[in-house]
Amino acid sequence: MENFAWLIPIFPLAGFLLIALLPKSLPKGFFGALAASTILGSFLLSAFLFLNNQGESQTIRLFDWIHSGNLQIPFSFLIDPLSLMMLLVVTGIGFLIHVYSIGYMIHDDRFQQFMSYLNLFVFFMLLLVMGDNYIVMFTGWEGVGLCSYLLIGFWFKNTDYNNAAKKAFIMNRIGDLGFILGIFLIWITFGSVNYADVFSSAEGFTKGNTTLFAITMLLFVGAMGKSAQIPLYTWLPDAMAGPTPVSALIHAATMVTAGIYMIARSNILYTLSPDTLNFILIIGMATALMAATIGLFQNDIKKVLAYSTVSQLGYMFIGLGAGAYTAGVFHLVTHAFFKALLFLGAGSVIHAMGGEQDIRKMGGLKGHIPVTYWTFLLATIAISGLPPFAGFFSKDEILAHVYTKSPILWGFGILGSMLTAFYMFRLLFLTFFGSFRGTKHQLEHLHESPLVMTAPLMVLAVLSVVGGFLNVPEVLGGGESLKHFLKPVFEASELRSFEPHISHTTEMMLMGLAVLLAGVSIFMAFTTYLTKKELPTDESEMSWFQRLVYNKYYVDEIYESMFVKPLHWLSGKTEKYVEKEIIDGAVEGSGTFTLTLSGLIRQLQTGHIGFYLIAMVLAIAFIFSMTVIF
Repeated sequence: MENFAWLIPIFPLAGFLLIALLPKSLPKGFFGALAASTILGSFLLSAFLFLNNQGESQTIRLFDWIHSGNLQIPFSFLIDPLSLMMLLVVTGIGFLIHVYSIGYMIHDDRFQQFMSYLNLFVFFMLLLVMGDNYIVMFTGWEGVGLCSYLLIGFWFKNTDYNNAAKKAFIMNRIGDLGFILGIFLIWITFGSVNYADVFSSAEGFTKGNTTLFAITMLLFVGAMGKSAQIPLYTWLPDAMAGPTPVSALIHAATMVTAGIYMIARSNILYTLSPDTLNFILIIGMATALMAATIGLFQNDIKKVLAYSTVSQLGYMFIGLGAGAYTAGVFHLVTHAFFKALLFLGAGSVIHAMGGEQDIRKMGGLKGHIPVTYWTFLLATIAISGLPPFAGFFSKDEILAHVYTKSPILWGFGILGSMLTAFYMFRLLFLTFFGSFRGTKHQLEHLHESPLVMTAPLMVLAVLSVVGGFLNVPEVLGGGESLKHFLKPVFEASELRSFEPHISHTTEMMLMGLAVLLAGVSIFMAFTTYLTKKELPTDESEMSWFQRLVYNKYYVDEIYESMFVKPLHWLSGKTEKYVEKEIIDGAVEGSGTFTLTLSGLIRQLQTGHIGFYLIAMVLAIAFIFSMTVIF
């Protein structure tokens, strides 16, 4: 059956082509059904492969792709536990988002184009996770970058949305440069870009090898761009400018997970480069904390979730940096469940509010949109790390590994977890509880979303509740199923790394403390926004620190001053002095010189035969005299 795995990416590609080429006169529902059914086909095939996989890996060679000298790169797919896990996430969550999009975007004039873009996005993501070498991965990597540009700027008549799309595209190119250089260095070092060749050769290297350090750092630069880590994170919050289903797809199932996947796939390279792992751990921790603090003061429902995504990605990198690859992937999976649910739930809220996104103008929606409320509540509990919801198990596993590295870093991780619980329940209370703060017109038109939108919410809610049972730790009586399933992928790294273990008593104590502190945060949010009924402070009344955080530490402004404005100034001067004065001057000068010269020569063409005879005689005389002299 693995021989048919190539159909997994072909289904969405065929969907993209059919939807793009079929006449617009066909019903919109047909395009929606076609787009969703192709992703469903990919999911069913992925599920079949997953259920029948016994931990083995298989390479499916499709054709010779690049052949030049010693460089031979086939177009091949790798089916192993890690790629299967990612396939289920991408196609499963992708299918639900496709179904939801039918209801959310059906009234858009460019619905057909939107659904075709979604299919293309999923195709490139599948290519990224299925490739058996870095070049196929990079092809998918660039493809999702292109699709994100198309989808973030889908409503292109809005200048702000266009700017957000350009920002995402350009910032990712910065990271991509690092990724490309990393691939070049892999080729120079190992003579191959195939995973199997590279990883088997790398096992012969010593820990701390400088070449491996350079390779892993360059690859991580690519991951920082794609997975929105400091300093390349500012594009992701702006990316929520696109339609809400796009935000769900980018933030949960596709693009931002690419960096996590790439590092997990290259785990042996990173295990042999502990300095890079430490760097990843620090960047992940800084990103998680910084984004969590920003989330405390945001009032746009999608922006709160966007900074939450940046923060949770930081936790995934913390897990990878701690050498806990399974924990990082585990949090990727559970995060896909509850973050897709949160974004789609936010879309349902926005749909009910007639496009309003400011939570200060909401309130009291619980009774008007009950399905959205209950599912949103479950996702909020999951991301806050309360047992037995999905986020509790995956986040706790990351923090337990961090504790073995440093109790101080564990403390920072717990702080980020507390901030997460606070800003997520702040969002929940301000949106669904209290009295309605919108307009009378909005109140009269409040309504629950149609079944095509609420059904995906309910499925994701179930996954957000039970998803953590994929990898219940031994201390809670679990069998760590996901860890055993992924063991073939991470086995070489486990053999080369020494990880101190903590006792079950300590682990239980850490869990209890984490849950207690999350509960304290939720109680503080409850007291502030329900008991005291406080509303977010206007910027004019904020303290300097609140204003600093509310304005996202002015990072965008700093980038504007440090990079954008100097480049605009430099390009303006280059246009004025280099292009217009030198290049244009040289081009126009050569034209003027030619015209002048031709004008002078034209004076000799008088048409008088007598003049021509005299000139000929003088020329002959000149040549003859020269001959005599020399």
